[in-house]
Amino acid sequence: MLSTPTRPATVRPSSSSQSGALPVIAVTGMAFEARIVRGEGIEVVFAARADLLERALSAALARGCSGIISFGTAGGLAPDLEPGAVVVANAVEGPLGRFATDVLWSERLAATLAATPLGARLRRGLVAGVTAPLTGADDKAMLHRSSGALAVDMESHIAGAIAAAQGVPFAVCRAIVDPAWRTLPPAATAGLRDDGSTAIAPILRELLKQPSQLGPLLQVASDARAARTALVQARHALAAAGALQRAG
Repeated sequence: MLSTPTRPATVRPSSSSQSGALPVIAVTGMAFEARIVRGEGIEVVFAARADLLERALSAALARGCSGIISFGTAGGLAPDLEPGAVVVANAVEGPLGRFATDVLWSERLAATLAATPLGARLRRGLVAGVTAPLTGADDKAMLHRSSGALAVDMESHIAGAIAAAQGVPFAVCRAIVDPAWRTLPPAATAGLRDDGSTAIAPILRELLKQPSQLGPLLQVASDARAARTALVQARHALAAAGALQRAG
């Protein structure tokens, strides 16, 4: 069962939702992902904490939508996926169950991306859902072996569960940010706020406590740039083709 939210939701309506047309709801965990995907015909909801994300998505659904897409970054589980690889999921599996994505919509997303330079880094398959960041290489390898999932994130399983419960089309498009072989230093996740924004002070405190994290943190930043670039390219390609804005 989905948890009961306790704080206000983060919902960013699009102009199309205000004019009466049904938007696609884009679900992300981070504020920077929301900024990338936001645009005409897209209503974005985002939060790093599950109950806040559920509340945001439920509020957006109450206004109506044509589909839900989980869009953003993901951790790599398959060892051949480099930072900046893109996964269009066939299904999501996590603590709330297994949820298939809409076949036609997913095929359209994948076909659109395959016709761009991202095509060489595009994969189709299962995405795993977790309730806390999966930061260790050993933990990623274990989840890959047990599930066969290509990637992991904390939002797609929530979006899939709510989409299934409401009977609306569901899709996933995620860019790999930390590859399977990378163990993240504590500083990499120290600044993540519940609302999906990032605080600098906790990161600096971690670095002061353990300066040896600086090198790994700089590598994480490089990986994040590759993922962000891939997301921006995917967003532009999907918007140009009309594949992101409507489910069908």
